[in-house]
Amino acid sequence: MPEPRETYLRDRMPTVFQKGNTFYAQKGSYFEGNVKIDGDFIVPAHTHFWGKLTVAGTLELGRGSSVAGNVTCWNAVIGSRSRLRGPITAHGDVTVLDHASVRSIDAGGKVILRTGVSVGDVRSGDAIIVHGKIKSGNLVGKSMKVLGD
Repeated sequence: MPEPRETYLRDRMPTVFQKGNTFYAQKGSYFEGNVKIDGDFIVPAHTHFWGKLTVAGTLELGRGSSVAGNVTCWNAVIGSRSRLRGPITAHGDVTVLDHASVRSIDAGGKVILRTGVSVGDVRSGDAIIVHGKIKSGNLVGKSMKVLGD
């Protein structure tokens, strides 16, 4: 018979479901260590990663989620009020929604930053589009567009 702690841990291991080339995490999951997904990854609100997150396709990180390590992906949409303590490296586009916090962004495509975002340096192989007031380090891209306040 398993010890109570072992049962507790086993019953709370995060689950990832796959449908075609898309993977889905359970809402509110905690992932310890590094996570690698070979496809697109849809992460619901309030899901947390304590290591690196590598996604071969598009990452959709839900509202209020967090990643402690680096994020590497093809494209990324970072939900509002999410917190990424490491940098994002993306081959394509990155969108960071309202009031999210990201250490830095290096994207091959365009970068969109929404109101209230806090980000370090941003490097884009295309345009950087800023909606509203943000806090940032250096912004380097082919073009820059600021919309709103």
